Amino acid sequence: MNARKSGLQSDLVKVNAKHTGQFDRNEIPELGDEFFQEADEHHAGVLVKRGRGRPAGSNKIQMNLRIDIDVIEAYKAQGEGWQTRMNDALRDWAKSHGMMG
Repeated sequence: MNARKSGLQSDLVKVNAKHTGQFDRNEIPELGDEFFQEADEHHAGVLVKRGRGRPAGSNKIQMNLRIDIDVIEAYKAQGEGWQTRMNDALRDWAKSHGMMG
């Protein structure tokens, strides 16, 4: 047995040897509604991700793209929706250069 596993076994023996009585259980706080609202949800052992998700019928893909910092900062300075505005600008450029119909 390697040193790491040996240390783990030693710790498990210590935990198993500890007696948890009624006093210890009283120290555990009761879980309220707020805990369960913030808790991770699992289905069949798979974490259910939270968030907005993708809109139905979306024709967008996620990709990595390197863009100069000054360009990103200029769009971000315009406030929320900067990624949409950048997407629209790329679409307009592609259309004006005959790349899209």
